[in-house]
Amino acid sequence: MAVPVEITRRSVLRPPPAIASGGGRKSPLTAFDRASTDGYIPAVFAWNAPTPDNAALVDGLLAAVARYPHLAGRFGVDDRGRRCFDLNDAGVLVVEAQADADLADALSHDVAAHINELYPKADKERADEPLFQAQLTRYRCGGLVIGTACQHLVADGQSMSFFYTAWATAVRTASVTVPTPFTDRTAIAVPRNPPNPTFDHRNTEFRGEHSPGHTYPVIPMERIKNLTVHFSDDFIAGLKSRIGGRCSTFQCLLAHAWKKVTAARDLAPETPTQIRVAVNCRPRAHPPVPMEYFGNMVLWAFPRMSAREVLSSSYAAVAGAIRDAVARVDAGYIQSFVDFGEAAERAGEELAATAAGLGTAFCPDLEVDSWLGFRFHDLDFGHGQPCAFLPPDLPVEGLMIFVPSCAAKGGVDLFLALDIDHVEAFKQICYSMD
Repeated sequence: MAVPVEITRRSVLRPPPAIASGGGRKSPLTAFDRASTDGYIPAVFAWNAPTPDNAALVDGLLAAVARYPHLAGRFGVDDRGRRCFDLNDAGVLVVEAQADADLADALSHDVAAHINELYPKADKERADEPLFQAQLTRYRCGGLVIGTACQHLVADGQSMSFFYTAWATAVRTASVTVPTPFTDRTAIAVPRNPPNPTFDHRNTEFRGEHSPGHTYPVIPMERIKNLTVHFSDDFIAGLKSRIGGRCSTFQCLLAHAWKKVTAARDLAPETPTQIRVAVNCRPRAHPPVPMEYFGNMVLWAFPRMSAREVLSSSYAAVAGAIRDAVARVDAGYIQSFVDFGEAAERAGEELAATAAGLGTAFCPDLEVDSWLGFRFHDLDFGHGQPCAFLPPDLPVEGLMIFVPSCAAKGGVDLFLALDIDHVEAFKQICYSMD
C-alpha cells in the first residue's frame, strides 16, 4: 500500500536582502554548462528523529542560498541574445509535506513509488521555474526526508555536495557560519586567443553528425529495472587485492561492474562496448580550478574494449583501461574543449549536449557517475548524518551511480538501471569475482 504524502505548504522564498548576493547580475553559461543535462536532477536524503524544525531548515537554506546566487536566480538572456543566468535573487521553491507513516515503515515497502512523492516535480519549460527546489517531508515518528530538484545547467554533483554541506552548516550554526563558494564563471577555463580546439568535441560532448548518441535506441520505461547493490568494505578490499598495485575504489568497482553487466547482457564476443565516465575537471585543468567552484566542470572519458576482452581480461587489465581513458582527460584536452566552446559561441552555433533522454538504452554500453567523493556524511543538520540516501528511478538503461553507503555505515552502494531481461543474470553474478 502506498504511503500517503500530503503537501501542506508551497512557497517561493527569497534570500534575505541584507545578505543576498545576486544583485541582478548576468552570468554566462560556460561550455561545461552547455554540455550538461538540461533538466532537473533529484536527490533524496532521510534522517531519523530528532531533526530540526522546518523553520530552522528554511532559515539555514536561505542563508546558504544567499551565497550561491545561481540557485536563487532564473534563466535570462544577455545583451547578445544568448541564454544566461539572471542572478536576480528571485528565490527557491520550498515545499512542506507530511507522510502518514513511520519513516522505517515507509522505507521498507514499495520504496520506489514512495520516493517519487518526496521531491518537487520541476517544469524546465516554464520560464520562471525556480532553479533549486526542496521538499521537507515529516513522518509520524519524527523522521525527516529532504528531497531536492536542481537544474543541472546550474551545477554538477561536486558543486551540489558543497551546497548541501553549506546548508547543513547554516542550520547547525543558526546561519552564523556559511562556507562561501567560488562562483565566478568567467574566471575558470579561459579560452586561448584565437581558440585552438584539437579534439572532436562536436561529436563527443555534443550531439554532432557522428555522435554515438544517434545509435542508442529508446525502449519502453517499463523495461528499465532499477537495482541497488551494496559492496562492503571487505568486498572492496578483496577486489583491490585481486587487482594489485594502485587502484582507486571507483576504478576497481567499475571494472567489476563492467565485467558483470557485460556477462549478464550475454553480448556477442566481438561486440564493442564502452563506458561514458564522468570526470571532474577542476583539479585537471591548467591552472587548476578550486574544488569549491560552483558550476559544471565535468567531461567524459570513454574506456573501450570488446565484450570478449572485458570478460577474459584480468581485473587489473580492465581497471587499467579505465584508468588510461580517464588520464586522457588532461589539461590539454580540457583546454581544447574550452576553445571549442568559445569558437562555437563566436560562430553563434547552437550546441546540443549528448546527455541521454528518458528511456535511452545504452546497451552494449554504460554510463557512470561517481559520487564517492561527495560529502554526504557531512549533511549533519545538528542531530547526525543521514540514515539513507534514496535514489529516484534512473530512467536510462545502462546508467550507474556509485554512492558512499549511508544505511550500511560503510562500503559503497551501486545504483544501476538495466533492461529487465538482464536483471536476474546480473543478480546471480554481481558478487562473484570469477
